[in-house]
Amino acid sequence: MRKIGEEKEHSFLDHLEILRWHLIRSAAAILVFTTLAFIFPEFLFDKIILASKSPDFATYKFFCLLSETLHFGEALCIKEAPFELMNIKMSGQFSTHIVSSLVAGFVCAFPYVFWEIWRFIKPALHGSEKKYSRGVVFYTSLLFILGVLFGYYAVAPLSVQFLGNYQVSSQVVNQINLNSFISTVTTVCLANGIVFLLPILIYFLSKLGLISPEFLRQYRKHSLVILMILAAIITPPDIMSLILVTFPLMLLYELSIKVSAKFQDK
Repeated sequence: MRKIGEEKEHSFLDHLEILRWHLIRSAAAILVFTTLAFIFPEFLFDKIILASKSPDFATYKFFCLLSETLHFGEALCIKEAPFELMNIKMSGQFSTHIVSSLVAGFVCAFPYVFWEIWRFIKPALHGSEKKYSRGVVFYTSLLFILGVLFGYYAVAPLSVQFLGNYQVSSQVVNQINLNSFISTVTTVCLANGIVFLLPILIYFLSKLGLISPEFLRQYRKHSLVILMILAAIITPPDIMSLILVTFPLMLLYELSIKVSAKFQDK
């Protein structure tokens, strides 16, 4: 009995050691991309994070083209930035630079980080489970990236325009704190990246027998309310952002039903 206990303890410590190296490699990948983002601040901020403040942003050009196509004139065109950014803390820009670089590093390294996590989990799966989990790293990374891009090109710029232009009085000028602006953009992008993983979550819950397509269909109307609440939590407080996030979440929910139906009995 003592020998069996020692073997179990040894096996547990071995698994911890393996997990530690997976985490170290994941952290190293994030650190590499974080460092790259940090040493190129002009690209990180001017070309990516602060790009949605400029009238030349791709989303605004699309709406302007759409406005002309629908013969609305320049009704949907954005011609000027609605506000000025400011920094009110001595270390504000430096700390913002570090945090923004970390977020960029995590987003860029996400496929590799998830691959490392999956390498640790995969040996514990049975043969059939491994068979039906092929491509999980690719699809998880794809959905996460699509979610981040959706947040970046759809939700964030419209939120910036709505909140940046909103005024309770013409006597109040909008001067937005740098940290507030960047926090809005990065939170929206990361939140959308995470919620786009809904089909992957449903897949694993279906394989575990915790959920079924019948259950998802039965509570479709209830799920709509939950999805709207979730969209309200992860988006800035404006109705346009709420609608923009709720619509793809509904599509992902319908996709999740198909995923659950396809894999629950396999």
